[in-house]
Amino acid sequence: MQVNCTKCSQPIALTDAIESSGGRLSHADCKRPQVLTPEERALVFVYCSQHAVARCPSCDRSFRFSELAADLMGGGRTNICPQCRRDLTEDVRAHLFSCAMLPSEVRRRAQAVREAAQHLVKQSQELRDKSDVAIREAEAALFQRQRALREVMAQRKAP
Repeated sequence: MQVNCTKCSQPIALTDAIESSGGRLSHADCKRPQVLTPEERALVFVYCSQHAVARCPSCDRSFRFSELAADLMGGGRTNICPQCRRDLTEDVRAHLFSCAMLPSEVRRRAQAVREAAQHLVKQSQELRDKSDVAIREAEAALFQRQRALREVMAQRKAP
């Protein structure tokens, strides 16, 4: 069972940028759930502005972050290939977690934050699945007891 965003009610994927408030998960940006987080963008600007951060497999070209296009008229997508319009956000994120220009401690902490977010989504899905099973078991027990009650009442009415 999928965990849904508390803001837009759409499913939350493991690759989505999320936030938690009051124990509830939501997209950081519901219109663009897989967008880079502000922290990820800041790291790319500070440490990766002088080298390629994404390679488009369709065009077979590498791009710096500043060379990536934005599709403001078609849904606000960012980090897209300027030639074929393919979304390269996950390529940028993957680069960020492996870039040798980032200090190892920064890279390790960025990866730890991403893994924690993914773990939170998985844990929320597991809890949802468990609660769904518990609800179904309770419903089955309720129906069984209702049936037993009806049988007892039917026997009492029949002389």
